[in-house]
Amino acid sequence: MIEIELMKKMRQPIIDWYQKNKRELPWRKEKNPYHIWISEIMLQQTRIEAVKQYYERFLKEIPTIQDLAEIDEEKLLKLWEGLGYYNRARNLKKAAQVIQEKYKGKMPKHDKELVELPGIGEYTAGAISSIAYDEPVPAVDGNVLRVVSRVVGSKKDVLETKTKKEFTQKLREIMPNQAGDFNEGLMELGELICIPNGEPLCEKCPLQEICIAKNENLTDVIPVRNQKIKRRKEEKTVFLLEFEGKIAIQKREKTGLLANMYEFPNVDKRLKKDEIETVLQSWGLIGNQIEKIGTHHHVFSHIEWDMVGYKIQVNSINSAFIWVEKHEILEKYPIPGAFVPFRDKM
Repeated sequence: MIEIELMKKMRQPIIDWYQKNKRELPWRKEKNPYHIWISEIMLQQTRIEAVKQYYERFLKEIPTIQDLAEIDEEKLLKLWEGLGYYNRARNLKKAAQVIQEKYKGKMPKHDKELVELPGIGEYTAGAISSIAYDEPVPAVDGNVLRVVSRVVGSKKDVLETKTKKEFTQKLREIMPNQAGDFNEGLMELGELICIPNGEPLCEKCPLQEICIAKNENLTDVIPVRNQKIKRRKEEKTVFLLEFEGKIAIQKREKTGLLANMYEFPNVDKRLKKDEIETVLQSWGLIGNQIEKIGTHHHVFSHIEWDMVGYKIQVNSINSAFIWVEKHEILEKYPIPGAFVPFRDKM
């Protein structure tokens, strides 16, 4: 009961603070559910400043849900290039197709309908429903969990699913009429004041008087985060093969990591120079000039790639690869972020 009473006391201070301090962001100009949906999916795992340019470009090319439902997947992935987690883009298209067929092209209003769409989880459903339609449903992400757990002084592990479910249910019970402003205020507070890394700016927080973590000097231990992700490490040698101005690329498998994306030829090992020549021979190629073009460490959710790249002038083309002009790689073919540092050395 103490937690519920404290959460009730959060409502008006957060709404008032948000309305005075909210940032001007492109997706906040109007409560368009399609725009809110796209922004929320883009903002997963990506900083707001980085998202802005992608968001504007995306909506320019795909202004409506119908356009999204009908877009060619390769063009969609090219627009998404650099944001990572490419299944998010594929799920956008799948969800748009369902919206076209089941909801006559109009974004559903209720979170229970939204969460049934591909790629839309409980948080995103709550965000769309509350921000676009002011439906009284919570939208609980890491920022919200941090703010609420500090206010109520919770020592429960915020990385555990049961903790998130518990806070989501309690927030559902105390949602105000201005649900959109309340949810955005909680998220904004977590991003700008009750920050994830570093000392929270408690003196600027509208909840400082009721915050248990602040008043009991617990901000360094709350929120509790016990889980640690163990990632598999892999080594790769990437080949930037060039013949008469054309570069070799290949398409990845239809399923799995980075499915249907394009990449430069590569092998799962860090090769020495003599080993590079052996690989080239296995492809029926001879390298006239081999130049090391740097290393790159790329982190996925469960895998880390340690990569080294070589730019190689070859004596012929190999039909096993797709040989394209450099400008086509930049304009047409979606290249995952892991390979971009090598693409930049073309």
